[in-house]
Amino acid sequence: MCATGEHAFFSSPHIFARLVCEMRLTRKRWTICTISILLIFYKTTEMGRNEAHQKTGLTGKSEPSSTRLMANGSEKLFGFSLSDLSDMGVGWKINATLVTIIRKDVLRFLDAERDVSVIKSSFKPGDTIHYVLDRRRTFNVSQTLHSLLPEVSPLKNKTFKTCSVVGNSGVLLKSGCGKEIDSHGFVIRCNLAPLEEFADDVGSRSDFTTMNPSVIPRVFGGLRDERQRVQFIRRLQQLNNSVLWIPAFMVKGGERHVEIVNQLILKHRLKVRTAYPSLRLIHAVRGYWLTNKINIKRPSTGLLMYTMATRFCDEIYLYGFWPFPKDGNGNPVKYHYYDGLRYRYFSNAGPHRMPLEFKTLKRLHSKGALKLTTSKCTHP
Repeated sequence: MCATGEHAFFSSPHIFARLVCEMRLTRKRWTICTISILLIFYKTTEMGRNEAHQKTGLTGKSEPSSTRLMANGSEKLFGFSLSDLSDMGVGWKINATLVTIIRKDVLRFLDAERDVSVIKSSFKPGDTIHYVLDRRRTFNVSQTLHSLLPEVSPLKNKTFKTCSVVGNSGVLLKSGCGKEIDSHGFVIRCNLAPLEEFADDVGSRSDFTTMNPSVIPRVFGGLRDERQRVQFIRRLQQLNNSVLWIPAFMVKGGERHVEIVNQLILKHRLKVRTAYPSLRLIHAVRGYWLTNKINIKRPSTGLLMYTMATRFCDEIYLYGFWPFPKDGNGNPVKYHYYDGLRYRYFSNAGPHRMPLEFKTLKRLHSKGALKLTTSKCTHP
């Protein structure tokens, strides 16, 4: 007699054990098959990503063999000689196709129109915010800060044919680049650097100026006395209703300087348009560069500005980007064109990797994605 149904299945322990064994083997084969498919998918995706990175010129696999560069008293391998950088502008031409590719790639990580600033509807007074670089600590949105948040993004629906991003390296001194910098459609400047006495070399126009909170104690003495406050107010008045971009949410300690600045802006009714970067911006920018195999620790202000500018600028021109203590002729170069601050460019202790950033920007320059000016400007 042949057993049928559930009773038949359980009536033979040997058949049941064999079926269980076969099921386990089948499950094991499926697991191995699934893992194999995932590995094939991963390798295919990685190959496609590497191909895209090669198109943007970021992987650096075709860089020339390293030469030795003297910096801070020790030899460093960097990949080129400083003397090679004296005539970088000769024969340079914009690569519009590459510019478009980079813009689309950046947009996968951030949208500068949105991430350039939080807006008033994002928070209300009293809201608790975690610091971007120290999530364990928090602060509360003050009434003063909230009143200065923009209603809409300061870059909403903005596009420009050309933009200049101006760093603060001493390589700008005696460059005569002021007129060229000011001639671009949109001028971005870093960390509220002084302009008046250096206008021939750095220009005088500002459409978008960054100001790290650390600038307040370092340059303006913490605004503790009247003379320092007058100096600071005068500098803000020179912005002429342009954007003042303040990274207010980075680390604990900066908020008190931001609050003093905000109070002065309101008290003196200064004509500036304040903006405060989104909480995700710096991580999004870092993620973009890491994905392109540029292993930065934290993007410098200059690299942040370039990355955001890809969203709304067709052509980007960089000035004052030079992370070396000497120029191509061996002459000393100040870290900032306007002060005597010293910086160990190749130290691992700092938050930035400026030589690596420069190497990346130089590669993009050679591909036509941007123009990097590191010598004197010539005028027709």
